[in-house]
Amino acid sequence: MSDSIPRRTPAPGRARKRAIREHAARAGVAYSEAARQLESVGLRPGETLSRYGRTIYPIGFDPHRQLLVERRERRSFEERVSDTRRAAALPHGRAQHLVERFPPSRGRTGSGVGPLYHGQGREELLAMLYFVIVADSPGLLPEVGDLAWIAELGEDTALDTACAEVDREARRLLDQEPLALWSSIQKALTVAERSVDGQVRQEAIRQTALLSTMMTPRLGYAGEPWVPGLPVAWVRQILDALLIVADDGHAPGTRVRLLTQPHDARSATIVGARWGSSGPPVGYLVWLDGATAPVSARPDDLIVLADQETIPR
Repeated sequence: MSDSIPRRTPAPGRARKRAIREHAARAGVAYSEAARQLESVGLRPGETLSRYGRTIYPIGFDPHRQLLVERRERRSFEERVSDTRRAAALPHGRAQHLVERFPPSRGRTGSGVGPLYHGQGREELLAMLYFVIVADSPGLLPEVGDLAWIAELGEDTALDTACAEVDREARRLLDQEPLALWSSIQKALTVAERSVDGQVRQEAIRQTALLSTMMTPRLGYAGEPWVPGLPVAWVRQILDALLIVADDGHAPGTRVRLLTQPHDARSATIVGARWGSSGPPVGYLVWLDGATAPVSARPDDLIVLADQETIPR
């Protein structure tokens, strides 16, 4: 006869109550609502409906990106202030800041998802979007003195709050048809080239040359013409992740499963978000594992898999 003490198995009712309490705390809902959600959609430990919570830097499959993100979190105060000073400088400084803040990543092997936050010209396109806002919506711009003061705090999120309307408008511009976006950028750069500010004028001239290069047809290997174009999809992902910092939601790269898909094989990756005039995403673009194209989904249709955030917030 063994002298070992038998392990007690938690009573099913007790385990269920603990799971409900944990989900209620994670989702920020009442115990009764958490119980209803667990019952209705079969949430597993650590999972949440996508209309709750926030994922800014999803646990991905790119160790180099995770290293960059973690290293950024360990910056000294002096390094943080230097970065926020640059982020306060519209248009180009903020564009450079955002590209570094949300580095390239790649999707899970076999998922069918290609590179995320990737592509040449991201920094340039972001700067061009801010040029458009300066030309068309100057009332959205924060006061330069206010931005300079906020930058001295060394806090990215404080500066994000000050630039919230500008950043959301930049994201909205990317929902235009490519030809309309190109036209808007060209007009804004033409205005900026006549600026009395020499630095703005020189930057606009540089961006105009870059835009021309991006939109000039080239010959492919087989002799067929093609246009490099603007890295719209990847810049959308950068701005999606940025807006989620303040408004909650789940950034591109977050792993989810669809409630409309009964089998685990239909897990998916968020590759984009749809936004309203304010608040968190009103929908997502998701890429089902093994699919050849993304599909749209409502926040209530998605379950975010457990342990998705690289750095707890």
